Amino acid sequence: MPEQGTDTTAGRESFGSRLGRAMAGRGPLCVGIDPHPALLRAWGLNDDAAGVERFSLTVLEAVGPLAAAVKPQVALYERHGSAGMAVLERTLAECTAGGVLSIADAKRGDIGSTMAAYADAWLRDGSALAADSVTLSPYLGFESLRPALDLAAQAGRGVFVLALTSNPEGASVQHVGGADSVARRIVTAAAEENRRYDGGMGSVGLVVGATVGSALTDLGLDLEAVRGPILAPGLGAQGATPADLKRTFGAAYGQVLGTSSRDILAAGPDTAGLRAAAQRTLDGLRTA
Repeated sequence: MPEQGTDTTAGRESFGSRLGRAMAGRGPLCVGIDPHPALLRAWGLNDDAAGVERFSLTVLEAVGPLAAAVKPQVALYERHGSAGMAVLERTLAECTAGGVLSIADAKRGDIGSTMAAYADAWLRDGSALAADSVTLSPYLGFESLRPALDLAAQAGRGVFVLALTSNPEGASVQHVGGADSVARRIVTAAAEENRRYDGGMGSVGLVVGATVGSALTDLGLDLEAVRGPILAPGLGAQGATPADLKRTFGAAYGQVLGTSSRDILAAGPDTAGLRAAAQRTLDGLRTA
């Protein structure tokens, strides 16, 4: 197993260590880069690859100096075909060049050689789509993610595994089992995986919705024990406030990367407006 803070293949510092330092230095904010058609129109941009590129690079320019990470929503690039994916490649490359950690919100999950191919696309050094981390779906079994878990550790990158989402349909799967719920098994597996990282923050994070309310308590989930980052989408436009995050996550709040998309993106296309909106959100997270 690799030592904490290192990459066994290239000497890169682990993702968890890099993210922990970014959260401590910049604050616990992740800004979603979500080029929704409605937002493109509101910004006066065409709903095409060129519009998506202008949108993405403007957001990155505005919030890159403030956010601990940015999270491009892969589906909103995919809908423009190969041209859209080329824009995503450039966006991820610009994140690397600018020293901004990237989370590719791809929610990939499969088995065997197919999962290995997804891992290769999003986590391998030299891949055009390589991000600092990628979101994964464990609902073919947590161990089906093994190719991505291992490659992330080897390459100094990270993963965020869907654990407890705030969409109404999620409970029909994630809450099943009561005291031994599906969500609890995912949380336990992530904690076990982070044992390979000695000290500090592990590189296996979880996605837990900012608006899950009492579900963490109801299901008896100990997120603090995971020792990994908690990506918490839903801040702002979806209704969650920094105070809600503090209440919901309790002792694990220091691990939480609060994620806001539409609430900040609505302040564009002016970069000063975007930066001010991001700063307001960040100030709220710091003082919650």
